[in-house]
Amino acid sequence: MINYIWSILILAGILIGSINGNLNAVSDTILDSSKEAVQLCILMFGVVGVWSGIMNVAVSLGLVKKLERLIAPFLKLLFPRLRDKEAKEYISTNIVANLLGLGWAATPSGIKAMKALDRINPHKGVATREMCMFLILNISSLQLIPVNIIVFRSQYGSVNPTAIVAPAIVATFCSTIVGILFAKIIEKFQKST
Repeated sequence: MINYIWSILILAGILIGSINGNLNAVSDTILDSSKEAVQLCILMFGVVGVWSGIMNVAVSLGLVKKLERLIAPFLKLLFPRLRDKEAKEYISTNIVANLLGLGWAATPSGIKAMKALDRINPHKGVATREMCMFLILNISSLQLIPVNIIVFRSQYGSVNPTAIVAPAIVATFCSTIVGILFAKIIEKFQKST
């Protein structure tokens, strides 16, 4: 569906540009935007490499395990019925990577966590409470260091690209709390019906 929407928007832009006699401006914009997209991808590739390396160093030094132990009580509150150690480890790793602003590094552990949760799921094809809670945590993605946004702001000439850190912490904290509360309210509602 989204492919159709984008196709219609692109075709409409080309059509309107040709009707108004601005077809050269449209083609110049397309080429400039393509060049900018490639440059941004190359920049992000470097950033991903650096932060993935930092994450690997943190894993080697045992820092990730310490952070996982730090969030273990929090996970017990959110996943009181989860007993599977493998699923807990993947969920912890995913949350730690998201906290550090490494969404791309969080994705593999998130997929593995969901597979581990599905493996212990008694009703295949139906999401469990644990799966829903994990998805909410992953989507709301509480971040202490919003790496992607800092890089984007830097790329586009922001005077202070790190000025986004405090608002990002507040926004992701609020979205995470609201998501957790929503899930817990729905859980209570389902228990009562």
